[in-house]
Amino acid sequence: MNNYYITTTLPYVNADPHIGFALEIVQADMLARVHRLKGEEVIFNTGTDEHGQKIYKKALEAGIDPKAYCDQYAAKFDELRGLLNLSYSNFIRTTDAKHIAAAQEFWKRCDANGDIYKKQYQTKYCVGCELEKTDSELVDNRCPIHPKMDIELRDEENYFFRWSKYQQALLEHYDAQPDFVVPKEKFNEIKNFVKAGLNDFSISRLKDKMPWGVAVPGDEAHVMYVWFDALVNYISTLDWPLGGSFEKFWPGVQVAGIDNLRQQSAMWQGMLLSAGVPMSKQIFIHSFITVNGQKMSKSLGNVIDPKSLVAEYGVDAVRYYLLREMPYGTDGDYSKARMEERYAELANGLGNLMGRVAAMANKYFDGQVENVPYVPQELYVQLDEALKVYDFKAYIDTVWSVVTEANEKIQREEPFKVAKTDPAAAKKSLSELAGMIRFIGQALLPVIPATAEEILKRYTGEKLIHGEPLFPRRDQATQE
Repeated sequence: MNNYYITTTLPYVNADPHIGFALEIVQADMLARVHRLKGEEVIFNTGTDEHGQKIYKKALEAGIDPKAYCDQYAAKFDELRGLLNLSYSNFIRTTDAKHIAAAQEFWKRCDANGDIYKKQYQTKYCVGCELEKTDSELVDNRCPIHPKMDIELRDEENYFFRWSKYQQALLEHYDAQPDFVVPKEKFNEIKNFVKAGLNDFSISRLKDKMPWGVAVPGDEAHVMYVWFDALVNYISTLDWPLGGSFEKFWPGVQVAGIDNLRQQSAMWQGMLLSAGVPMSKQIFIHSFITVNGQKMSKSLGNVIDPKSLVAEYGVDAVRYYLLREMPYGTDGDYSKARMEERYAELANGLGNLMGRVAAMANKYFDGQVENVPYVPQELYVQLDEALKVYDFKAYIDTVWSVVTEANEKIQREEPFKVAKTDPAAAKKSLSELAGMIRFIGQALLPVIPATAEEILKRYTGEKLIHGEPLFPRRDQATQE
């Protein structure tokens, strides 16, 4: 009951990190921090997916060994730890020896259960998704997710996973676990997909055509299909099948994007059933991020680099934007104008509140006020309810209602005036405001951790500290 495991998906190492994955990993980081604050032991996993045709092609184009290519990009993703102030405990690479051993053992268990067989097949394949595509999933014979990539026609002998065998078991599990996938709309989508019937899927590639993958046990002519290999990371990082932290922490919560819905909530779950491993605890599907209303695309030149964003606004402002601006259950949008507005909220709302209260306390009472707890029980309920459904925006909106309330209290009670005529009333007002600010700082620890820690540092000693602005105001020249 006191253990919590959360994992992101593993991004492909075929491009630099972008704001879409930054959203996913910051959301997972907030959840990990929340559960640590509750006193739970937490494993927070992320890493990199490094096999498959897409990466093999990129390495060939770059003229370097695939592993050396992966090393370069894996380092860039691991740099997100410092860049976004992340608290992950595990960083698994699918080229790690323990992951390869786990993937091969997983294959063997599915095979022993009669769920792996070989056949000749023909299919349409999107290299961008690394997935087979039916005609109904294509638009003008192109994948709508990767419209600039040609669909490949595959005709070869592969190993297949007997996914169709687990259709009924998956549907029964979905019925028994009404919150297995959130949001509800995405759960309904995958239930309808599975109800329509499952086709067995290919889980190997011929090594002489695509050698960059985990070797299939007992058949050196084949390597594992990238999805079959990569999905095992969620348990290989826990040292499955050797035990380690697996018995203590699995099953866990998985955070994934919309384009991963099928793989995480149906393919992976069927594989787990086959291997005799418990199914995932829950899957949270987050939305895509558009940029000024358009899908991010290299060709449009609108891919947002989180490193540049942090350099301009600071890590906590970026975390705040990602967690508050993305609406629950629908796509979110990034725009510079909106980023400026959210930064101004931090500077003028939170930063100004904290600075004014500390300044008044120091001017009139040598920084000393009474310790008045702020315990709004109804707000704690709202915060918990928001977290249950992964509505990060609702969580921050609830906290921000206290920021607004505190600023209105200053305008209404005017302790800066009352201190001259009724010091006791002014001190009472400032004491209550300090309690509200401590609540805000505590509630924001998983959202903007560095800022929240500074708030609590300045507001929990014998005297309130009036330090430098938390979020310096950006002048017009800086904004341009």
